[in-house]
Amino acid sequence: MNDINTKQPLWTKEFITLMVSNLFLFLTLQMMLTTLPAYAKEAFMASPLQVSLITSLFAFSAIASRFVSSKALEKGKLRLLLYVGLLISLAATLGYYWATGIAFLLLMRVLFGIGFGMTSTSFPTMASDVIPIKRLGEGMGYFGLSTTLAMSIGPMIGLTLLQSGGFTPLVVITVIINLLIFPLAYLLTSRAAKRNAVRPAAVQPRVEDKPKGSFNKKLILPSVLNFLMSITYGGLLSFMALFGAEAHLRNPQYFFLFNAIAIILVRPFSGRIYDRYGHKALVIPAAILMVSGLLLLTFATSTGSMLLSAFCYGIGFGAMQPSIQTWMIQEVHPLQRGMANGMFFNSLDFGVAIGSIALGAIAKSTSYAIMYRYSAIALVLLILIYIIMQATGKSRSKSTAAVEDTEATVAG
Repeated sequence: MNDINTKQPLWTKEFITLMVSNLFLFLTLQMMLTTLPAYAKEAFMASPLQVSLITSLFAFSAIASRFVSSKALEKGKLRLLLYVGLLISLAATLGYYWATGIAFLLLMRVLFGIGFGMTSTSFPTMASDVIPIKRLGEGMGYFGLSTTLAMSIGPMIGLTLLQSGGFTPLVVITVIINLLIFPLAYLLTSRAAKRNAVRPAAVQPRVEDKPKGSFNKKLILPSVLNFLMSITYGGLLSFMALFGAEAHLRNPQYFFLFNAIAIILVRPFSGRIYDRYGHKALVIPAAILMVSGLLLLTFATSTGSMLLSAFCYGIGFGAMQPSIQTWMIQEVHPLQRGMANGMFFNSLDFGVAIGSIALGAIAKSTSYAIMYRYSAIALVLLILIYIIMQATGKSRSKSTAAVEDTEATVAG
């Protein structure tokens, strides 16, 4: 007989609302992420360093914000965290329009990073609470599609608005999308409050069950792996357009479209594989596919070969990312899911930021093709670390089992 959890529905109204809310949230990020550097350079004659700060200051402020957010979530302040984060993000987006210089624009990026860090931690934590535990891998894989979709269409929407109507329409549309999240957030928090009110006392986390400390060492390994994976994605986000010009490739933005298509296709299968076999069945094959995609990209001489590389990379990325996130959620106490999601996104943002800076330096002295080959080293390192840690873990398990058997024999 199948476990009762496998019969619980995944596609509930609450889960769908969470996906739509997360889609809107990441749209507000992605629509500005690719357009603000161009706007700053044109409007304020920003230097290359100032342009790079537009991305890095946002990333580092979001990382700092999530450390505070995870502690607030452990204390049950999800509603407050969500609304404060949305209000700060809205205020920062409006501030872009009123920015009269690069300094004020950078300040708004820091402010947006703080608000985004709060909100981006809240939604996946809520999702992990409503997904049936036996379908967590599948559910988080589907939930991640909202982020993927935003990453694929957000830059295109933002650039189209900027090129056709200018910066003002871009800000207005982004503000409207931000405002749409508020009624959805109200529905979600009201539903969560009702669910907790009727939840049996037996399944409510007890005070004495609350984990000690605010950090879980089990999250270190998946965080490191996520960081290494994100280095390669940071290189793609930052330099794909420049690589396309260098390699004389038409429409390099299609790389992200086909990358997204591959992710959408693989997510349902990878989620089910994770639920059945765990991360051990996915991490290494996914990393190999990502390496293959990067190497294929460096030899791409046509749109077709570029799209093939995007497809390989997308399959690997689509299997790897939700597997790591689900792995981290399963390693912690339910009260620490906010911390797990915060560390997941922090390692992702940190990898993107470091990848953009380090790979940009490599590209400056070599070429973008060579740079992508160097970026594949991060994935090779990921594979080696994973193999070593898995082998070490098995050895420790065998040693522990041997000691227990010896003690049992002596006692007998």
